[in-house]
Amino acid sequence: MSSEPGKHHRRSLRLQGYDYSLPGAYFVTLCTADRQCLFGRVVGGEMHLNHFGRLVEFTWHDLPNHVPNIQLDAFVVMPNHVHGIIFIVDAGSVRAGSVDAGSEPAPTTRPHGLPEIVRQLKTFSARRINAARGTPGVPVWQRSYWDHIIRNERALEHIRNYILTNPTRWQEDRWHMP
Repeated sequence: MSSEPGKHHRRSLRLQGYDYSLPGAYFVTLCTADRQCLFGRVVGGEMHLNHFGRLVEFTWHDLPNHVPNIQLDAFVVMPNHVHGIIFIVDAGSVRAGSVDAGSEPAPTTRPHGLPEIVRQLKTFSARRINAARGTPGVPVWQRSYWDHIIRNERALEHIRNYILTNPTRWQEDRWHMP
């Protein structure tokens, strides 16, 4: 920790000592800067994406073209946040859709870890959104993100359901801003 007076130190939200490049399933939530509703709106329990929301959705689905050893699962874009499940796989050791977090030794050539994958999602989508709205460099996302290591099939199914039904609960969402 720096001894510089007045310097703000951010506490990491990651699990201390955990290797986030290990094969396994990870649930992530990313929120927009200042919780701005940038990506569309929920009408009748269904999310209607605007152009920016479609850019985020495109960027999510495009990630496997840029990041080796990942497979994507359930995903939803909400007005001011996104939820998704990312599988980091060690080719041949973890099949998509199975939960096996941390059970395999790390490969010799390290795959991208979760922080790098999320950084790419945020960076690529923010560039596309800022290009579309003519605001280069303006923050789209909050600085950090929330993650959860999915440890078993029961948790995986619960989180998938949570993601897929998220729009139906938008009115009760604590970050819902009409």
